[in-house]
Amino acid sequence: MIKLNKKFIFGCLSNLIRMKYIVSYEKPNNHYIDIEYVIDNVNDEKLEIQLPAWRPGRYELGDFAKNVQKWEAFDNNGNSLSSKKLTKDLWEVETKGNKTIHIKYNYFANEINAGSSYLDDKQLYINGVNCFLYVPDRMNEECELELQISSTYDVASGLKEVSKHKYLCKDFHELVDSPLIASNSLQHHSYDESGIKFHIWFQGECKPDWNLLETDFRKFSKAQVTAFGDFPVEEYHFIFQILTHRTYHGVEHSNSTVISLGPSYDIFRTEGWYNELLGVSCHELYHTWNVKKIRPLEMYPYDYSKEDYTELGYIDEGVTTYYGDKFLFTSGVFDWKQYTKTFNKLLERHFNNFGVNNYSVAQSSFDTWLDGYVKGTPGRKGSIYIEGALIAFMTDVFILQNTNNEKSLNDVMKILYQDYAKQGKGVTDKDYKSVIEQVAGTSYDEIYNNFLHGTTDYNEKLKESLNYISCNLKIEPSKKYNEAYLGFTVRYENSTCIIDNIYPNSIAEENGLSINDEIIAINGVKVNNDLTEWSSYFKADEIALSVKRELGVIEKVKLKSSSETYFKIYSIEKKESTENFEVWRR
Repeated sequence: MIKLNKKFIFGCLSNLIRMKYIVSYEKPNNHYIDIEYVIDNVNDEKLEIQLPAWRPGRYELGDFAKNVQKWEAFDNNGNSLSSKKLTKDLWEVETKGNKTIHIKYNYFANEINAGSSYLDDKQLYINGVNCFLYVPDRMNEECELELQISSTYDVASGLKEVSKHKYLCKDFHELVDSPLIASNSLQHHSYDESGIKFHIWFQGECKPDWNLLETDFRKFSKAQVTAFGDFPVEEYHFIFQILTHRTYHGVEHSNSTVISLGPSYDIFRTEGWYNELLGVSCHELYHTWNVKKIRPLEMYPYDYSKEDYTELGYIDEGVTTYYGDKFLFTSGVFDWKQYTKTFNKLLERHFNNFGVNNYSVAQSSFDTWLDGYVKGTPGRKGSIYIEGALIAFMTDVFILQNTNNEKSLNDVMKILYQDYAKQGKGVTDKDYKSVIEQVAGTSYDEIYNNFLHGTTDYNEKLKESLNYISCNLKIEPSKKYNEAYLGFTVRYENSTCIIDNIYPNSIAEENGLSINDEIIAINGVKVNNDLTEWSSYFKADEIALSVKRELGVIEKVKLKSSSETYFKIYSIEKKESTENFEVWRR
């Protein structure tokens, strides 16, 4: 039996609060957060109460209800009310005429990444969309959040604090779009740029270089605000979860972002992950305009109870990926060498993903709800991040070409922000095409039909776009012999060598190798994270691979190196500085 927080009841009624959430916990190392949800002004005999099934920023079902262990409804006097589940994450409560209903439940918070919730004896970390209930037809009502936590804890969040550990939200959307970390070990720094206060928070083992951070963050913050003309919110919070193992993940919110990075020792090494920290931070900041304001019509507003399908992932994540990298270069945080490193990664992932021949980027966006964040079926789909970014680059150049270098993709995004987002309108696929044609003054059909909604090879269009800004696309064979001349790539997992990708119609495919085959030995020599070295060593010989199949059967596959090359290295190189290049980089 769950005990009702009667101390809270009377305080709630005296203040006439219609919606309130109280968060507490007793044994943090059990990872259960206790939540009390109070709904006032109830006028129905039966009340439906929903828990979100997914979270914005990750377009797949999260089924957060699986983390709820206890759930019970009460009236205002602490008497239990009958309730039942209607679906996996929807409950129905019989109110018996009560005007105030209390729901007491708990949530298992034992996952730590940029979009999860976590509790232990060092921190309370909440993404409200994981664990806060709502009444579907009352999402737009004002609500309060109270954290019953140690008075020594600071809180990193974009929420408006009205008193110590108490927050006021204009509606449910703001509540769940405002993650928080409460801890007595938070490290904090702030800076003012372009009239906006920016906060940087670090939780976890970390030794921030505040001078370096502020210098770089100021540059890309200013560049983005200048590009759009204003900032959608008054303050912004970069909230970092620094972990001791290798991780990289960021999630956007209206006036904040949570970014998980690790390991701790690598974060501020310029030869380590510091550039990655800058990259994800600049990317997530751009989302403040693009996705949080410029939003697909299908997600205006969000429906947290089911999938919100859209084809616009190529704008949401593709344009953001492109500009997240480019603004680091534009603002002077990255030099050309650092920028090309990020661009070359896009090229590598595009040309080595054979799913781009089968699913357009628009189709891949729609199907993020199926398999958008895992490798999925081999050769099935492209990436909204990679394909979207490269097509955004080609679109940017397309507009420059057709406007005598006077307009760019940034002008398109400014119009979408001013004429759609600020007017409370969602954006459609056709709107995006129309605005591009308005800015460019010509038809966008080629890129729109062939590349966004088609699977046409855009190698030549990419070369043409690069050439316009005085760059070449350089193509070389992979330096790994098994990739270049045998036609397969591998990954190493727990001291095993697994085939990760196979080039279509290559020697590897024709001789029966399969993705997920485990390579045990090459010409009788056991493989120990060194297949590349051994395959190169045996390049003049027939190669016999001992492979373990998915069903556990061990077979021998013989290969003879090809005279042609398969997997290649793609990179861009600048020929000379020209007016086109200088205009593009601005």
